[in-house]
Amino acid sequence: QVQLVESGGGLVQAGGSLRLSCAASGGTFSRYAMAWFRRPPGKERESIAAISWSGGGINYAASVKGRFTISRDNAKNTVFLQMNSLKPEDTAVYYCAAKAGALNYYAPMRGYEYDYWGQGTQVTVSS
Repeated sequence: QVQLVESGGGLVQAGGSLRLSCAASGGTFSRYAMAWFRRPPGKERESIAAISWSGGGINYAASVKGRFTISRDNAKNTVFLQMNSLKPEDTAVYYCAAKAGALNYYAPMRGYEYDYWGQGTQVTVSS
């Protein structure tokens, strides 16, 4: 059973930065596509960024492209989300997710494609 644990959330002022981490255990992390999603208060879950198991395929939502960077360290079974130039509308619970059996360079942005989910970490951006 794969377990995902997010960390790094918190309260930050607009324009600031945060780095989220998602540590995986119980599976073959180096063969999982990984992604970050978020659920803003009162809204539906939305995809943010995804990275293939090799790191060669990366996708971003238009709302975060140029501000957020997804990366992974397969030796540490961890995926990261560097968030810069944060805006109040980035306030949400952020979740990481893992997709088993993904092809190389495949980094889907659809939530239903992911098999495992973390519990989430709160990010609050004040204006």
